[in-house]
Amino acid sequence: MKYKKYFRKTSLKQKGDGDFFLQEIKDKRPKFFLEIGVFHGVTARNVCELLHTIHGEDFKYIGLDLFEINDENKSEIIPSNIFSNPIKQFFFKYIKRQNPYTIEAVKDLLGKFKSNIHLIKGNSNEILKKIDMSKIDYVFLDGGHDYNTVRNDLYNCMEVINKNGTILCDDYNLSYAPGVKKAIDEFVKEKNLKCKLLRSSRFAKIEK
Repeated sequence: MKYKKYFRKTSLKQKGDGDFFLQEIKDKRPKFFLEIGVFHGVTARNVCELLHTIHGEDFKYIGLDLFEINDENKSEIIPSNIFSNPIKQFFFKYIKRQNPYTIEAVKDLLGKFKSNIHLIKGNSNEILKKIDMSKIDYVFLDGGHDYNTVRNDLYNCMEVINKNGTILCDDYNLSYAPGVKKAIDEFVKEKNLKCKLLRSSRFAKIEK
């Protein structure tokens, strides 16, 4: 299965990264998937398409994101929403009439899977404490890149690891966000977990 961009922006834009990511998901065949950091919903759509191919209607996707840029979260690293392609600018401004970085726009993109998805708008530092992790078997962590946020996200998802699930972290080697690597390294060491670096250390796969 090929990773598609759906005419939107995605962090998995480097050649081959998206396909590699989908193969990782395919190998694990999760039924309850949690994505922290949804952005335009491109990865969400790809994951839902893949899980539907594997499980039919028997899967769930939960997506969590701030879905806005404001003074409270301006310290977080959020990819730019500005399209360099003028056709895309025109498409979203005059045809779709929506900002792709909104929960409404992502719901629109995932419309064919509306019975399988649950999107949540909010800060992961607070929201993850309220999510029932007992059924989630795969987490894709690509939310806030601040050290404390990544650390909190990992600890709040520890139950997934305890149930032999997987946490796949993006941007492990991101030079301008060293807090990601620091938080992951500390978490793995403190919890005595396995951590495999993938795709030239872009991804860190954490398992028991």
